[in-house]
Amino acid sequence: MSSAIVLFAHGARDPEWAQPFAKIRAQIQARLPDTPVVLAFLELMPPTLTDTISRLDEQGARHITLIPMFLARGGHLKQDLPILIAHIQARHPGLTLHLSPAIGEVETILLQLSDWICDEHRAHQ
Repeated sequence: MSSAIVLFAHGARDPEWAQPFAKIRAQIQARLPDTPVVLAFLELMPPTLTDTISRLDEQGARHITLIPMFLARGGHLKQDLPILIAHIQARHPGLTLHLSPAIGEVETILLQLSDWICDEHRAHQ
């Protein structure tokens, strides 16, 4: 393995909260069967981002695409994530970590959400 994808979400006490993320992970994994696609969480749920990237490094990943599964860039993405990334890069200098925009900053995703909301509204008028 040379590359991997990490979907990074907040985490919650209720394990059902993670089901949509697990479904997205499985859909991506089906499309990219030769690339590990894993979930990591900021808090309240395992595995942590640090543990996930350490495991991927041990498995031979050299390039990791990190996808923040957040709709907006709040304190976690502006403050907590840069600290985590600096810590991870110090512990794993052989890794290349590409931080993608948060999903809420991706125009295509926002357009798809808008389309769905409009369709939902029209269906119930």
